Amino acid sequence: MEVDVIDTLAGIAPGSPLDLVRRTRRAVAREHAQKSYDSLFAPADAGGFDPVERFAIAVFVAGLHAQTAIKDFYVARLGSAGATEAMCAAIDAEIAVAATRGPYGAYPKGPLSKEDTSGLIHRVADAQREALGPRLSAAFEHVHMLVFHPRDAAPASLQAMLDAG
Repeated sequence: MEVDVIDTLAGIAPGSPLDLVRRTRRAVAREHAQKSYDSLFAPADAGGFDPVERFAIAVFVAGLHAQTAIKDFYVARLGSAGATEAMCAAIDAEIAVAATRGPYGAYPKGPLSKEDTSGLIHRVADAQREALGPRLSAAFEHVHMLVFHPRDAAPASLQAMLDAG
């Protein structure tokens, strides 16, 4: 394994105690975590979902979580994948208006309903849709639901993304 994404993002130095634990006691977990990253960001068959779109969503999610180092990691890959400056600016603009605290959502009627919390349901601004395109715009809206409204993410949210291609 050349570069391990978790080692990179967590700043785990080769030969450090944490590196040794990951390589010896968690070798299978380490290998599978890297394979997950590879299958998400460098699949043998992209299935019509190109690297720019994949890295754009990763940047958006890292930005929503205010994880600057992780966001920067994905921004670098997004640039290498060929994203335009307009797209990068649109992603930053969307992160700025979409970031919130959550989780939000409603439970079915019952004892957990007292934990229902309403909150921002993000819609991509018209000003950003041109740079992002319909597919990424729909994906950002769906991802926002999954991150901040996991109880409310419903088939309609997924269908909007599917309808956008």
